[in-house]
Amino acid sequence: MAAKSRSKVDIATLAGIALGVGGIVGGLIFEGGHVGEIVSPTALAIVLGGTIGAVLVSTPGRVLRGGVRALLHVVVEKVEDPGELIDQIVEYSTKARKNGIVSLEDVADKASDPFLRKALNLAVDGTDLQELRKMMELEIDIEERASEAEAKIFEGAGGYSPTIGIIGAVLGLIQVMKDLADIEKVGHGIATAFVATIYGVAFANLFFLPVAGKIKSRALQKSQMRELTLEGVIGIVEGLNPKLIRTKLAAYVQTDGSSGKSASKAAER
Repeated sequence: MAAKSRSKVDIATLAGIALGVGGIVGGLIFEGGHVGEIVSPTALAIVLGGTIGAVLVSTPGRVLRGGVRALLHVVVEKVEDPGELIDQIVEYSTKARKNGIVSLEDVADKASDPFLRKALNLAVDGTDLQELRKMMELEIDIEERASEAEAKIFEGAGGYSPTIGIIGAVLGLIQVMKDLADIEKVGHGIATAFVATIYGVAFANLFFLPVAGKIKSRALQKSQMRELTLEGVIGIVEGLNPKLIRTKLAAYVQTDGSSGKSASKAAER
């Protein structure tokens, strides 16, 4: 039995952005305003161009590429069922207990998860238990650091965009100063100038910072799956009873939500 992962659109992310933007626009309309009042291609170009430029200056290229991939995964979620993974590990454990860990040599390369595949191959090769744990924990740590660096891209953008928005507002006010003789133009110009500030703050709090938080959350979930996998392989090497391994691994999964239900069912088998 192979644990399978699938991809699905993260409705919560899309709904959250839509609700946030809708709330702001709705508030404007309720106050008697018009959507056209906050539509400004110039302000958008200043805020996004300035923010992206600042991010490019402050972030290494390799991390930027990882950030683009992470942004895609914020919208399209890769779903892994911990219950299926536990079943797969228990299946390997049962086979290893009956026929020895070397019997896993044929199935190790067929494991669906790369992390599990690597850990099993190390176990089959007779790697010392402590060394195996150290190597796989190092891989988990490296992945966590990479995710943290990717999240910092968007945290940085969330810090830059409000400031860039203020710059856009100041630029707009400079243009307003040229028409001080016409009070009507001054009032209209000031209102338009502050649109850049709205864009800067909105992008920071409705997109950049929430995206950083989602990347961190996904990284935490992935690390938990990695730890679950590692403890399962360690249990196989130690020759633990498959039922004991199942019970131990089920404890890694939260008791609420769909993942928790899946793991609870796995623990009962």
